[in-house]
Amino acid sequence: MRIFLYRSMIGIFFGGFIAAAATIAFIYAGGQSTLDGHIFIKNALGSIFCGWLFTVTPLYFEIRSIRLPMQTALHFLTVTIVYLILGLWIGWIPIGVKNFFIYLGISVLVYAIMWICFYLYFKNESKKLNEDLESIE
Repeated sequence: MRIFLYRSMIGIFFGGFIAAAATIAFIYAGGQSTLDGHIFIKNALGSIFCGWLFTVTPLYFEIRSIRLPMQTALHFLTVTIVYLILGLWIGWIPIGVKNFFIYLGISVLVYAIMWICFYLYFKNESKKLNEDLESIE
């Protein structure tokens, strides 16, 4: 529970930072002198929720009773479905069948790339640890 709360706080603060940075970039790059308060609050809360979601859902991978393929499937489904609902509600993803399939394709591609990168990283780290253990003997 302590890890969940810690990660929740990190995610909420990171999401708030992303919301502030995106707003600043939108104002300066977009040449906007004013913002619609309702849209700003909606986008800020969405960013904060996403920050929380993306820092809490990796806890699936710490449940030792679930095998890696199931952990990956649960994580992917949770992140993809919740983000789709949030994106449709906020307006980040336009409503439509074509847009749904574009979102799904991008999600699968990005998730696969990230998963492979993390897998190779941790595989390399375990190889280094095993080499260090062998050198001790």
